[in-house]
Amino acid sequence: MRDKKVTFIVQAAVIAALYVVLTFVANALGLASHTIQVRFSEALCILPVFTPAAIPGLWIGCLLANLLTGAVIYDVIFGSIATLLAAVCTYLLRNHKIACTFPPVIFNMIIVPFVLVYAYGIPAVYFHGVNVTIPFNAMTVGIGEVISVCVLGSILMRVLAKYRNVMFRATAQ
Repeated sequence: MRDKKVTFIVQAAVIAALYVVLTFVANALGLASHTIQVRFSEALCILPVFTPAAIPGLWIGCLLANLLTGAVIYDVIFGSIATLLAAVCTYLLRNHKIACTFPPVIFNMIIVPFVLVYAYGIPAVYFHGVNVTIPFNAMTVGIGEVISVCVLGSILMRVLAKYRNVMFRATAQ
């Protein structure tokens, strides 16, 4: 029992560390600061399919990545909450290969546009005189998440599935 708890903590810590490092890589390459943000770290959001240790790992990783990259406090709080909710839902959908990639996209599309507008002051977007700032940002966040989670995450999921019993045996459920 003790070994399983230690393994859980170690897996969560490794996932958190990977999330932070991959966020820094995306930032260094300029992929996380445009209208459509592609964070390599978001590909890790499929890991709850393999282990529940990914839930705290992703949450702590997102929290630390946002803190260390200088995000405003609202982004640290609400971005981390979006990641936590997505990780829990991904875990709940772990037996559905396609649907399990949707929670990070959905939660980030719902939460992040408000952070961008109200915390970062993203300029308003108008279409035929109608303010479409939130829907526009939801669309651009969604595109980035689809690339990160549905495309890159699905590739990662396919590769890791081959090693599931080696890498995640102790904590898989």
